[in-house]
Amino acid sequence: MKLVLKLLAAPLVLAVNLFVRACAFLLARCAFLFQIAGTVLALLALALMLTGAVKNGLFLLLLAFLASPIGLPMLAVKLLGGLASVNLTVKQKMQH
Repeated sequence: MKLVLKLLAAPLVLAVNLFVRACAFLLARCAFLFQIAGTVLALLALALMLTGAVKNGLFLLLLAFLASPIGLPMLAVKLLGGLASVNLTVKQKMQH
């Protein structure tokens, strides 16, 4: 019974491992673009606030935060870390 479960779980573990690695690669490559987008949006928000469009400026500040390294990219890193942790746990259970 254990052998059957191991045979069924092995392709899933491999697929999740490849998915995590591919997403981590893409996230590392896109981090620079997110940083530039966050900076540009923050500067545009500052310009809007100085011209009197405070509501639009605050909205752009929210978008700048989401594009910054502590916004959506950090959420993606945490999700990938959780997925990798689950994958590692399944791998360890397969070995015992």
